[in-house]
Amino acid sequence: MDSGLGFLRDFAGAMSSMFSNRMLWACFVAWFIASVLKMFIAFLNEGYINFRRLVGTGGMPSSHSAFVSCVATVVGLETRWDSPVFLLALAFALVTMNDAQGVRRATGHQAAILNRMVDDLYHQKPIRPERVKELLGHTPIQVFIGAGIGIAVALFFYT
Repeated sequence: MDSGLGFLRDFAGAMSSMFSNRMLWACFVAWFIASVLKMFIAFLNEGYINFRRLVGTGGMPSSHSAFVSCVATVVGLETRWDSPVFLLALAFALVTMNDAQGVRRATGHQAAILNRMVDDLYHQKPIRPERVKELLGHTPIQVFIGAGIGIAVALFFYT
């Protein structure tokens, strides 16, 4: 009886393959570069290091855009630019980037309005306001710069 050793060997092999996957590393590096840049730019603007910028939403540049544009670029480089898989990766990247600067940005504007309303109410009545996070989305330039980082990292890994 195998007693699960076959599963463990398969799992170890899968993990080894995953961590030696150049596509995965390129996309992770693109995300990491954009996230560190975002944290550094926030430090320059705010005067303190905010580690939440490494994983949070919003800010310059968009790490989501860097990641998904890197995914689409490496898929195009690996499978050819006219492959159906590249089309799927490109569609995924475009939808993600549109959401990052469209829907989530609008939600951030709504959060700002709600926070102003809470502030107005707080000054009139003795209530405990709970503020809503406003930095949810990206400007188009933040998305564009993030996408540029992703494409550049993919080309670096594949040339």
